[in-house]
Amino acid sequence: MEHFTSFDGSDIAFLDEGTGRVVVLLHGFASDHRGNWVATGVIAAFVAAGRRVVAPDARGHGRSARPHDPASYGDDAMVKDVIALFDHLGVDEVDLVGYSMGSLISAKVATCDDRVRTLVLGGVGGSWAGEQRPQNGNALADALETDDPSSIDEPIPRAFRAFADSTGSDRLALAACQRSDRGEHAELSSIAVPTLVLTGDKDTLAGPPETVAKRIPGARFEVVHGNHLTVGKDPEFTRHLVSFVTASR
Repeated sequence: MEHFTSFDGSDIAFLDEGTGRVVVLLHGFASDHRGNWVATGVIAAFVAAGRRVVAPDARGHGRSARPHDPASYGDDAMVKDVIALFDHLGVDEVDLVGYSMGSLISAKVATCDDRVRTLVLGGVGGSWAGEQRPQNGNALADALETDDPSSIDEPIPRAFRAFADSTGSDRLALAACQRSDRGEHAELSSIAVPTLVLTGDKDTLAGPPETVAKRIPGARFEVVHGNHLTVGKDPEFTRHLVSFVTASR
């Protein structure tokens, strides 16, 4: 892992492998670069396709800074981290791939940084229209902070608490992230790069991808097998990511 200092002094860790055109991968909430991209074989597939892959751990996650103050995640902090990463890498253009929370960040980055050349939004769909937090952040934060996981009644917060426990995440940092005003609305209609929206057929959290694809000019969508937490294990998920990005150049 390498590290750089982001716009506000926070330490951001990232994996940097391979050579060639740069692909930046942004993971989902309560995961990290390993869970979303190493364990699923996505990084290995991009490297094999002749790409340089950069996969950061978002603030609050993995080996990056994990503040417990919600203000540290507000005002598009994660978006600014990605832009600062581009600056640190000294790149002129990138292919940007996000999953779930990473897709929310990626969509906003694509509307404000013209170094993004192609975009993949994984794990989003349904009624999502570019808002940074489509789910109930306070309910998730409550679930992450409780000492008694058996007291969590709502299925989505219960699932994310179990996931955070399974990954050994800093639950208080994740709760702070959910309690923050993370960012502003991303105007999906203003995304002007080739875009793929990709979800699992059992992903009831995200919903169908075609509704989001219709909001982005010229976007494509694909459905593969899996739910929100398992879709990355389907080889078709990786195949669609790599083929879309490499075919778009």
